[in-house]
Amino acid sequence: MDWDIVIGLETHVQLLTRSKIFSRGGTHFGQNANTMIDFVDLGLPGVLPVVNKKALESAILFGVAVKGKISEETVFSRKNYFYPDLPKGYQISQLDKPIVLGGSLDVILGNKKIFTVPLTRAHLEEDAGKSVHEGFGNYKSGIDYNRAGIALLEIVSEPSMSSADEAVAYAKCLHNLVTWIGICDGNMQEGSFRMDANVSVKPKGTEALGTRCEIKNLNSFRFLEKAISYEAARQIELLEMGDQVIQQTRLFDSIDNKTKEMRSKENSDDYRYFPDPDIPSIIISKELIDSVSKQMPLLPAQVRESLVTSFGISDEAAEILTSKKSYLDFFNQALNKSCEISGLELGKDQDEGKLAKKAGVISKWMLGRLFAQLNKEALDITQSKITSFELAEILHRLESGSLSNQTAAKLFDLRWQSENENIDDLIKKHNLTEIDDDNLLDELIIGVMSKNEKMILEYKSGKEKALNALVGQVMKISKGRANAQSVKNKIIDAIGKI
Repeated sequence: MDWDIVIGLETHVQLLTRSKIFSRGGTHFGQNANTMIDFVDLGLPGVLPVVNKKALESAILFGVAVKGKISEETVFSRKNYFYPDLPKGYQISQLDKPIVLGGSLDVILGNKKIFTVPLTRAHLEEDAGKSVHEGFGNYKSGIDYNRAGIALLEIVSEPSMSSADEAVAYAKCLHNLVTWIGICDGNMQEGSFRMDANVSVKPKGTEALGTRCEIKNLNSFRFLEKAISYEAARQIELLEMGDQVIQQTRLFDSIDNKTKEMRSKENSDDYRYFPDPDIPSIIISKELIDSVSKQMPLLPAQVRESLVTSFGISDEAAEILTSKKSYLDFFNQALNKSCEISGLELGKDQDEGKLAKKAGVISKWMLGRLFAQLNKEALDITQSKITSFELAEILHRLESGSLSNQTAAKLFDLRWQSENENIDDLIKKHNLTEIDDDNLLDELIIGVMSKNEKMILEYKSGKEKALNALVGQVMKISKGRANAQSVKNKIIDAIGKI
């Protein structure tokens, strides 16, 4: 029997607020255990929670970005369950009147396929603490409450995805969006962006959904893909053997690459939700929504279109440059610096052609040499050993003719490998300036031509590759310091006189 896989994601996005969602407690990651907590976070007698306005505005900004409906009235509720890392015995969350309803996300999959993921809702809640199981001996654990009370936006998709690849593409798109609009730092290693995957299977073509299992706390896209693939296969195997899938919460074991049972799955009734009596309902005015909307930057799709239409960058390159806000930031910084060096002004009609050329060269070097080095050393672009300004300086020298493609590439590699040396020092130290002595250039060309009479005859008979081979030999002998176009022109002139 063929099967349909049905996937929905619940994503916990840690909001970039300086204090927690209901208290003055700090939000800095990596501090000593239990040093970033407030009386409100612990639910001590006599304390009252106060809603963080920045968290509220961040949720509204997200809702506007995905074209969701911002609730006129939003309510916080108590979600009751007992676990050591939940100090109050309940979590303040939202159920009946979440801050955002609906919305959707257009996701790009391979080969430019675009599919739309509808969203159910996005609601605000506080994070729980963290159980620590190492360093306490057998049968003992510690609790770190630093994370308790940190502002989260839980984003719930409809069960509309049908493969692990689609789920990963959606998660990456969502990750890019929340970091792009500045409401989350997206640091998955620190838990700022965590995913729960709801997976079920059903006979192909049928309408009724199968029994779902939820895989909790996936903190990497690779784990998300592996967890969904394993869980779907597990459920299919059970059904084909005549067994039933039991609704439950599962965890992903990244060592065995398997999902494992954690507990039976609870429904909302099990949590005994009721409106938090300490937090009045919040009325969200149109004025507040309009004020927040003005903070919205151009979104990735809008920037992609601008890169293609304004600079002639390819669709593929534009897609990569907008796949992370940090990529676009690097590109823009390099372009602005390049314009500053050349005396160009962005937006001037007479400079459009020059700007497009600069943008094309910068994107080519970023997607080529820069990304190759970053991937080789598993670095994020924010950890690049060459700054955007330094890349602009190298490419300006290439454009002006003081560096050839070969020496520019060598200078890039030298700067990547050095720690303190600047661009000018490296050029002088390694003698990378272009040869501007015509007599020396003529000598190199004559020397190459005298040893390659066969190639000269081949070029004269119409074989263009022979000319390129001659140019290549001169470039090799000059160690890349010759201007390739000048060399080509001189060889053509010299052959024409033979």
